Amino acid sequence: MKKYAIIFWITTLIIFLFEGVMSALTFNTPMAQEGIMSLGYPLYFGTMLMVFKVLGSLVLVIPQVPKNVKEWAYAGFGIDFVCAFVSLWVVGGLTAITFFPLIFVGILTLSYISWKKISA
Repeated sequence: MKKYAIIFWITTLIIFLFEGVMSALTFNTPMAQEGIMSLGYPLYFGTMLMVFKVLGSLVLVIPQVPKNVKEWAYAGFGIDFVCAFVSLWVVGGLTAITFFPLIFVGILTLSYISWKKISA
């Protein structure tokens, strides 16, 4: 059980730092705005995405949050990562950076599986 707790906290903290903290700190930078617009999304989409990423990452790291809410957060991040992959692929073709969101799908999957093991 301790092994799964360690895996959960490492993977979940990675998601929290990259999706919650980094999103909140960088969503309004010129580079982030250019990235959103280069994919064909309006600027308000970046703000909306940041709000949901911060809330979702908090849901994952706060133990008192109900299980069904955590399930929705995991689903939301899964959809976010798959959509990021598709957006990058459609706009820029298959490059190395296109597959970056799929790495996070793997990290998210490890977090989810270990969470299920320790919360059972």
